[in-house]
Amino acid sequence: MQYLSKKDIKLPKRKKSSKKGDNGRVLIVGGSKEYVGAVALAGLAALRSGADWVTVVAPEKVAWAVNCLSADLVAVKLKGEYFSLKHVNDVVRLAKKHDVVLIGNGIGLRNETKQFLKKIIKKISNLKVVDADALKQIRLQDVNDAVLTPHHKEFSILLKNSKLKKNEFKKYINNNVVLLKGPIDVIISKNKTVFNKTGNGGMSKAGTGDVLSGLCAGFLGQGLSLFQSALNAAYFNGL
Repeated sequence: MQYLSKKDIKLPKRKKSSKKGDNGRVLIVGGSKEYVGAVALAGLAALRSGADWVTVVAPEKVAWAVNCLSADLVAVKLKGEYFSLKHVNDVVRLAKKHDVVLIGNGIGLRNETKQFLKKIIKKISNLKVVDADALKQIRLQDVNDAVLTPHHKEFSILLKNSKLKKNEFKKYINNNVVLLKGPIDVIISKNKTVFNKTGNGGMSKAGTGDVLSGLCAGFLGQGLSLFQSALNAAYFNGL
């Protein structure tokens, strides 16, 4: 078993001549009437990782609240209290202006939102981080170029939706990475598995996973690989 250590961490390098946006543009798709803070935590974590530009696209009241929480986050306001199919084209257009899309934080599971999630996952060609309720609406076979960040219950739902058993899912992981959250995190790619134990019992609270996914999206946006971004995010989130 390989455990993650400081020597496995690689940080993005920034050119002195770089301009705004050269070091990662991250789009966060999430939020709902019930859950406002998740996208803010994810967005601030992406900025803390070093990403240049973080946009949160959310239902309008969520987005206004994000504006109040931080002046550093760009907030795009969508009509309504929840995501639905009418928002697909707007999100696809925004995704084209960003390097990475993080989807799922606080998005909820109303019927219209479930349909939105199933559609948008297939429509977006960006590098992705898939978290929270978005993990409950997808099949592993439908996702490419993504880091998936489930806890054990979400992982079970993902396997069920994908009609896969735990001992065979690596055959279908394709070019994705799974960061399985727990007392000891497990970072899994098709060819490699690494364990992380920098965390502690105090992390079992709402919002910790949002910070993890935000860190992952931030590192990914700065040019690190899917696997390295997952390693960095797990390591620093635990610390």
